[in-house]
Amino acid sequence: MLELRDYQDQISTQAAQLLEQYKICYMAMECRTGKTLTALAAALKYGAKSVLVLSTVRALRSIYADYNLMRPTFTMDAINYESAQKCIGNHYDLVILDEAHRLGSFPKPSQRTKLVKMLCKGLPIIYLSGTPTPESFSQLYHQFWVSSFSPFNLFTTFYKWAKVYVEPGLKKVGGHVLNDYSKARKDKIDAVTKKLFIDFSQEEAGFDAKIEEYTLTVPMSKWTENALTHLKKKKILSWDDVNILGDTPAKLMSKLHQLSSGSVIDECGTHIITDYSKAKYIRDYFVGKKIAIFYVYKTELDLLKKAFPIWTDVPEDFQQHKGNDMVFLGQVRSAREGVRLDTTDALIFYNLEYSYLSYEQGRNRLSSKERTTPAQIYFICSDCGIEQDILDAVHGKQDYTFAYYKSKLRGRLPI
Repeated sequence: MLELRDYQDQISTQAAQLLEQYKICYMAMECRTGKTLTALAAALKYGAKSVLVLSTVRALRSIYADYNLMRPTFTMDAINYESAQKCIGNHYDLVILDEAHRLGSFPKPSQRTKLVKMLCKGLPIIYLSGTPTPESFSQLYHQFWVSSFSPFNLFTTFYKWAKVYVEPGLKKVGGHVLNDYSKARKDKIDAVTKKLFIDFSQEEAGFDAKIEEYTLTVPMSKWTENALTHLKKKKILSWDDVNILGDTPAKLMSKLHQLSSGSVIDECGTHIITDYSKAKYIRDYFVGKKIAIFYVYKTELDLLKKAFPIWTDVPEDFQQHKGNDMVFLGQVRSAREGVRLDTTDALIFYNLEYSYLSYEQGRNRLSSKERTTPAQIYFICSDCGIEQDILDAVHGKQDYTFAYYKSKLRGRLPI
């Protein structure tokens, strides 16, 4: 049987005790500290005979690898959240919810969360996440709501819970004023939930390698510079049979975001590559290095595949590849969780999502206890686009919103 690290053994024992007492344990263990193995060990110590693990598609292969390595006495089904309905009617003794923060939408639960609640009825749960509350402590309500043993069971809906645990506020979305439930009262929430958490950091696990961030600014073509300026001013951009509209704030920001990195989707839904400058820059700057690249839009993948003909989107194949001729290409939203890329020399964000969570989790893909050299993260920003502003927002632990965009642009160009 696999021998656990000392901290994994200690945490799994503590987790089994929490399951016995509360039927809930939340392992808030940072990325690459071995959450899955620790959770499987906790399930074994708890005495489970049949375990369900819900996770992301990309993480399933790794979860089964850990299970086969450990060879516990319980049976296990591991399935992605989107396919979880296939498990309805099966019998389990315990559920492990990997990347549990995915269940934290508020004020209303997502369909995914409602389905998970059905599957977890009456069962003990191990929650796993390195970022339990990436945007707001209000994200905890529906995570615990899926459990029959939630510490918030007295509050049948988020709105009732919010009257006690949230500081009321207002926010403007698309010209409408809505209730803002994001300012949760952490002290009150901690008083009820802290006993259920096991927090563990990379530093406590003995990670020596640090993350080093670099920003590289790429000169884009004159066409891209002119196109961005014109679209900001006129809210429309046309050439040949192509029409790009920025007639709503959200649409304008999206089109500027796309064009900043060399692609765009026109009004007919056609995906168009407009500028190879970023891809060529990466190819020349990182020659001789093993690199992984995160992109945002589908057309960016097409663009990158032309610049890097030897590529893979399977992280396990990339990890095992010994040379530096193969490049990993991953869509940041799907690759930010459950993917290990610590054999790469550098992780490159070709483009950035608006989400702080994508930034925070994506950059941790290079971390591991075995890594001895600094994990190098590169953000590729155009010299005329909006990526630097997005990076400024996520560095400040904010999502990039239209309000943020307007505040950065005010005084430079008319909106």
